[in-house]
Amino acid sequence: MFVYEKKLQYPVRITRPDPRMAAAIISQYGGPDGEMAASLRYLSQRFSMPHKELKGLLTDIGVEELGHLEIVGAMVYQLTRCLNEDQLKEGGFDAYFTDHTIGVYPQAASGHPFTTAHIAVKGDPITDMHENLAAEQKARTTYENLLHLADDPDVKDVLRYLRQREIVHYQRFAEGLGIVRDKLDERNFYAFNPALK
Repeated sequence: MFVYEKKLQYPVRITRPDPRMAAAIISQYGGPDGEMAASLRYLSQRFSMPHKELKGLLTDIGVEELGHLEIVGAMVYQLTRCLNEDQLKEGGFDAYFTDHTIGVYPQAASGHPFTTAHIAVKGDPITDMHENLAAEQKARTTYENLLHLADDPDVKDVLRYLRQREIVHYQRFAEGLGIVRDKLDERNFYAFNPALK
Protein backbone atom coordinates (compact mmCIF):
# COMPACT_ATOMS: atom_id res chain seq x y z
CA MET A 1 0.00 0.00 0.00
CA PHE A 2 2.82 2.43 0.76
CA VAL A 3 5.55 3.68 -1.53
CA TYR A 4 8.56 5.08 0.27
CA GLU A 5 10.74 7.69 -1.37
CA LYS A 6 14.14 7.85 0.29
CA LYS A 7 14.15 11.59 0.79
CA LEU A 8 12.39 13.99 3.10
CA GLN A 9 9.15 15.56 1.96
CA TYR A 10 10.80 18.93 2.66
CA PRO A 11 14.59 19.39 2.99
CA VAL A 12 16.11 19.89 6.43
CA ARG A 13 19.57 21.48 6.31
CA ILE A 14 20.38 22.74 9.79
CA THR A 15 24.08 23.41 10.33
CA ARG A 16 24.08 25.22 13.67
CA PRO A 17 23.56 23.07 16.79
CA ASP A 18 20.91 24.34 19.20
CA PRO A 19 19.97 22.03 22.09
CA ARG A 20 17.43 24.54 23.44
CA MET A 21 15.51 24.48 20.16
CA ALA A 22 15.79 20.68 19.87
CA ALA A 23 14.27 20.32 23.34
CA ALA A 24 11.27 22.39 22.18
CA ILE A 25 10.87 20.88 18.70
CA ILE A 26 10.81 17.32 20.13
CA SER A 27 7.21 18.06 21.16
CA GLN A 28 6.18 17.92 17.52
CA TYR A 29 7.72 14.46 17.36
CA GLY A 30 6.11 12.78 20.35
CA GLY A 31 4.06 15.40 22.18
CA PRO A 32 0.27 15.48 22.52
CA ASP A 33 -0.21 17.63 19.41
CA GLY A 34 2.73 16.22 17.45
CA GLU A 35 3.10 14.35 14.21
CA MET A 36 3.21 10.85 15.72
CA ALA A 37 -0.18 11.34 17.39
CA ALA A 38 -1.65 12.84 14.22
CA SER A 39 -0.47 10.07 11.92
CA LEU A 40 -1.68 7.30 14.22
CA ARG A 41 -4.99 9.09 14.85
CA TYR A 42 -5.86 9.44 11.17
CA LEU A 43 -4.59 6.02 10.12
CA SER A 44 -6.66 4.45 12.93
CA GLN A 45 -9.82 6.48 12.26
CA ARG A 46 -9.95 5.39 8.65
CA PHE A 47 -10.94 1.82 9.55
CA SER A 48 -14.34 2.85 10.94
CA MET A 49 -14.99 5.70 8.51
CA PRO A 50 -18.11 4.69 6.53
CA HIS A 51 -17.45 6.96 3.52
CA LYS A 52 -14.89 5.89 0.92
CA GLU A 53 -13.72 9.42 0.06
CA LEU A 54 -13.11 10.19 3.74
CA LYS A 55 -11.21 6.93 4.25
CA GLY A 56 -8.98 8.15 1.44
CA LEU A 57 -8.63 11.58 3.03
CA LEU A 58 -7.63 10.07 6.39
CA THR A 59 -5.13 7.76 4.68
CA ASP A 60 -3.60 10.58 2.62
CA ILE A 61 -3.18 12.94 5.55
CA GLY A 62 -2.10 10.16 7.93
CA VAL A 63 0.67 9.11 5.56
CA GLU A 64 1.74 12.74 5.05
CA GLU A 65 1.94 13.14 8.83
CA LEU A 66 4.37 10.18 8.89
CA GLY A 67 6.50 12.21 6.48
CA HIS A 68 6.29 15.17 8.84
CA LEU A 69 7.38 12.91 11.71
CA GLU A 70 10.47 12.12 9.67
CA ILE A 71 11.13 15.84 9.06
CA VAL A 72 10.80 16.69 12.77
CA GLY A 73 13.07 13.79 13.70
CA ALA A 74 15.67 15.05 11.21
CA MET A 75 15.43 18.53 12.74
CA VAL A 76 16.00 17.26 16.28
CA TYR A 77 18.93 15.13 15.16
CA GLN A 78 20.56 17.93 13.16
CA LEU A 79 20.17 20.35 16.07
CA THR A 80 21.92 17.96 18.47
CA ARG A 81 24.38 15.85 16.45
CA CYS A 82 27.53 17.91 17.15
CA LEU A 83 27.00 19.05 20.73
CA ASN A 84 29.77 18.98 23.28
CA GLU A 85 29.22 18.48 27.03
CA ASP A 86 29.11 22.19 27.81
CA GLN A 87 26.52 22.84 25.09
CA LEU A 88 24.38 19.97 26.37
CA LYS A 89 24.39 21.44 29.88
CA GLU A 90 24.00 25.09 28.89
CA GLY A 91 21.21 24.29 26.44
CA GLY A 92 19.24 22.29 29.00
CA PHE A 93 19.57 19.10 26.94
CA ASP A 94 21.58 17.17 29.52
CA ALA A 95 18.60 15.31 31.06
CA TYR A 96 17.42 14.18 27.62
CA PHE A 97 20.99 13.22 26.70
CA THR A 98 21.28 11.15 29.88
CA ASP A 99 18.29 9.01 28.86
CA HIS A 100 18.59 8.95 25.07
CA THR A 101 22.03 10.28 24.07
CA ILE A 102 21.16 11.92 20.72
CA GLY A 103 18.58 9.33 19.74
CA VAL A 104 15.27 10.83 18.64
CA TYR A 105 12.79 9.69 21.28
CA PRO A 106 9.05 10.45 21.16
CA GLN A 107 8.31 12.84 23.99
CA ALA A 108 6.84 16.24 24.66
CA ALA A 109 8.99 19.29 25.37
CA SER A 110 7.96 18.82 29.01
CA GLY A 111 9.77 15.47 28.99
CA HIS A 112 6.62 13.34 29.16
CA PRO A 113 6.92 10.32 26.84
CA PHE A 114 4.52 9.66 24.00
CA THR A 115 1.37 7.86 25.04
CA THR A 116 -1.50 6.42 23.04
CA ALA A 117 -3.75 8.70 25.09
CA HIS A 118 -2.72 11.35 22.53
CA ILE A 119 -4.63 9.43 19.85
CA ALA A 120 -8.34 10.21 19.69
CA VAL A 121 -10.45 7.68 17.80
CA LYS A 122 -14.18 7.52 18.49
CA GLY A 123 -15.58 5.71 15.46
CA ASP A 124 -18.20 8.38 14.87
CA PRO A 125 -17.55 10.40 11.68
CA ILE A 126 -18.71 13.74 13.09
CA THR A 127 -16.79 13.32 16.35
CA ASP A 128 -13.62 12.18 14.57
CA MET A 129 -13.73 15.01 12.02
CA HIS A 130 -14.18 17.60 14.78
CA GLU A 131 -11.29 16.01 16.68
CA ASN A 132 -9.15 16.27 13.55
CA LEU A 133 -10.02 19.92 13.01
CA ALA A 134 -9.01 20.67 16.61
CA ALA A 135 -5.83 18.58 16.29
CA GLU A 136 -4.70 20.49 13.21
CA GLN A 137 -5.31 23.83 14.93
CA LYS A 138 -3.36 22.71 18.01
CA ALA A 139 -0.47 21.58 15.81
CA ARG A 140 -0.55 24.90 13.94
CA THR A 141 -0.43 26.79 17.23
CA THR A 142 2.51 24.68 18.41
CA TYR A 143 4.43 25.41 15.20
CA GLU A 144 3.72 29.12 15.67
CA ASN A 145 5.00 28.91 19.24
CA LEU A 146 8.17 27.23 17.95
CA LEU A 147 8.60 29.97 15.34
CA HIS A 148 8.58 32.53 18.16
CA LEU A 149 11.36 30.61 19.90
CA ALA A 150 13.51 30.01 16.81
CA ASP A 151 16.19 32.38 15.54
CA ASP A 152 17.92 30.17 12.94
CA PRO A 153 16.57 30.83 9.42
CA ASP A 154 17.11 27.16 8.47
CA VAL A 155 14.93 26.05 11.39
CA LYS A 156 12.28 28.70 10.74
CA ASP A 157 12.03 27.70 7.09
CA VAL A 158 11.09 24.12 7.96
CA LEU A 159 8.74 25.19 10.76
CA ARG A 160 6.90 27.50 8.36
CA TYR A 161 6.47 24.67 5.86
CA LEU A 162 5.08 22.34 8.54
CA ARG A 163 2.75 25.05 9.88
CA GLN A 164 1.38 25.63 6.38
CA ARG A 165 0.64 21.93 5.95
CA GLU A 166 -1.40 22.00 9.19
CA ILE A 167 -3.51 24.79 7.69
CA VAL A 168 -4.07 22.75 4.53
CA HIS A 169 -5.03 19.68 6.57
CA TYR A 170 -7.48 21.78 8.57
CA GLN A 171 -9.12 22.93 5.33
CA ARG A 172 -9.32 19.35 4.01
CA PHE A 173 -10.91 18.11 7.25
CA ALA A 174 -13.42 20.99 7.11
CA GLU A 175 -14.38 19.77 3.62
CA GLY A 176 -14.59 16.24 5.03
CA LEU A 177 -16.95 17.35 7.78
CA GLY A 178 -19.15 18.89 5.08
CA ILE A 179 -19.22 15.55 3.26
CA VAL A 180 -20.23 13.75 6.46
CA ARG A 181 -23.03 16.22 7.09
CA ASP A 182 -24.29 15.91 3.51
CA LYS A 183 -24.51 12.13 3.85
CA LEU A 184 -26.26 11.97 7.22
CA ASP A 185 -29.96 11.50 7.82
CA GLU A 186 -30.79 14.94 9.30
CA ARG A 187 -33.24 13.43 11.82
CA ASN A 188 -30.33 11.53 13.33
CA PHE A 189 -27.62 14.17 12.81
CA TYR A 190 -25.84 13.86 16.17
CA ALA A 191 -26.47 10.17 16.79
CA PHE A 192 -25.11 8.66 13.60
CA ASN A 193 -23.76 5.16 13.98
CA PRO A 194 -23.60 3.06 10.80
CA ALA A 195 -23.94 -0.13 12.86
CA LEU A 196 -27.35 1.01 14.18
CA LYS A 197 -28.95 1.71 10.78
